[in-house]
Amino acid sequence: MSGTRTPGTVSDSTSTLGRGLKVRHLTMMGLGSAIGAGLFLGTGVGIATAGPAVLVSYLLAGIIVVFVMRMLGEMGAAIPASGSFSHYARIGIGEWAGFVMGWLYWFMLIMVLGAEITGASGIVSGWLPGVPQWVVALVFVIFFAAVNLAKVSNFGEFEFWFAAIKVTVIIAFLVIGVLLVFGLLPDTEPVGTTNLFGHGGFMPEGFAGVAAGLLVVAFAFGGIEIVTIAAAESEDPERSIAVAVRSVVWRISVFYLGSISIMVLVLPWDSSDLKSGPFVAVLNQAHIPYVAGFMELVVVVALLSAFNANIYGTSRMAYSLSRRGDGPAFMARISNSGVPLNAVLLSVFFGFVSVLLNWWLPDDLLGLLLNAVGSALLVIWIFIVVSHLRLRPRLEREGKLTVRMWLFPWLSYVTLAMLAGFVVLMLFDTDARTQLISTCVLFLAIAALGVLNTRLRKRSQTV
Repeated sequence: MSGTRTPGTVSDSTSTLGRGLKVRHLTMMGLGSAIGAGLFLGTGVGIATAGPAVLVSYLLAGIIVVFVMRMLGEMGAAIPASGSFSHYARIGIGEWAGFVMGWLYWFMLIMVLGAEITGASGIVSGWLPGVPQWVVALVFVIFFAAVNLAKVSNFGEFEFWFAAIKVTVIIAFLVIGVLLVFGLLPDTEPVGTTNLFGHGGFMPEGFAGVAAGLLVVAFAFGGIEIVTIAAAESEDPERSIAVAVRSVVWRISVFYLGSISIMVLVLPWDSSDLKSGPFVAVLNQAHIPYVAGFMELVVVVALLSAFNANIYGTSRMAYSLSRRGDGPAFMARISNSGVPLNAVLLSVFFGFVSVLLNWWLPDDLLGLLLNAVGSALLVIWIFIVVSHLRLRPRLEREGKLTVRMWLFPWLSYVTLAMLAGFVVLMLFDTDARTQLISTCVLFLAIAALGVLNTRLRKRSQTV
């Protein structure tokens, strides 16, 4: 197939894709993808699982994300590719690794699409009691199909302003939360540490609770890696990715850790309000008129923005896989506007599948997807670290490094050890252990397909 590369080649041609994304687009896309169900809904699930100690889960995961994104930024700036870490796994580890990472990530984002659209349509259907949830979801899917089929510069601009709205609101939430914590708002008292250390202590569910919360936490940070996928369609990939990665990492860390800290300080960890809607629950304590209702609208915007960004991510990953022979040839087709037409339509199709799931499992779907995504993301992070360890010496010899991982190779090995530690912790939790086993089965199934694909391709080349 045209576009197929050998494992030893470090380029990944994306010349037929559009080139209209700017640094601000990349930054907001990273924020848009990561700030969705994971922050607005997943935080409540995480707090209910681990108690205030979920802060430990977020802090550890945040450190991991900073290191992983630094490694990914280093490789991305040296080798801009729409396949991103899938391409780096292919040239750093082997063809099978690129196949597995690409399709595992595609599968993971498809699950994320379901989580985002479930959350958004669930809230909107509450505003429109006569309209079924699946109908609302269907309307959203059709709308964002049109957005993603437009040229990439239009998509980037749309996503920029969509994400900017929720970033502005999160900053406002943090300001209001700090005022609430210190009792500086009318009719409020300083909250102290009663909620942080009361109600069973800081770690009411023990280490097992922290381990169980890690899957939700991993999902929360997922999506940030879309920056390196989108960089291939930017005007200056090498410079854009370096700036965007640095910007996204520290903003995500502040938003997540700041928001979680306010939540566990203001309300008891076992509050039912936190689990159902943590942001609204906190703002209700501030007694500001209409703020809670407005926050619900912002949550919908955030979820839809993440859904939009993840359609982009799945389509570009499928396009990249198909160009190098790891997917159906029809998904490598590019429209006149520089958009991978069939790859986008495939993602939209699975958006419709998520609509069916809304009708079939409207109450159980979100929790299932949150856990499933978290463990898959850990596997992807591990392969990013291994790819970096294998590729760094080669990129250094070729003089391609403009972004460098700190203290290489020691911090890379520390990151790998921390990821292994996360996996070990999860083995002590029943639900997490079941999900890890399921992810391993999925990994092996995709790996088997990868081996079969390689053999069929080699056989076709010899005929």
